[in-house]
Amino acid sequence: MRQRGPGRTLKPVASWGGYSALFGPLVAFVALGVLVLLLRWTFRRGGSLVERRSHAGAPEEYGLLVPVSAPGNHIEAEVDRRALTDAGLRVTVADTVAGPRVMVFGADEARARDVLRRR
Repeated sequence: MRQRGPGRTLKPVASWGGYSALFGPLVAFVALGVLVLLLRWTFRRGGSLVERRSHAGAPEEYGLLVPVSAPGNHIEAEVDRRALTDAGLRVTVADTVAGPRVMVFGADEARARDVLRRR
């Protein structure tokens, strides 16, 4: 350390040798790469955790479920659903393109129609 002027001293500067010119751009490229990976993961398609909005389909498009009642509105559908639920059946009210439908699994169709007929 040498003295420079009255009361001033020079202190040694940290040096990384010949790699100091590469260190800054290398850190920038690594940070940019991490950002690119995070943004690709964030904005990719098909992996959303947010539920998609449901759309109405034809009454035949509900897989194993078969319609047992075609009420005129959702209030009547809910009344039918409650009667079938009270009878111990698993019931779904689906909003189809033909209006609301009360649906049960195919194995329970006969029993559900019997319950609705007796009601």
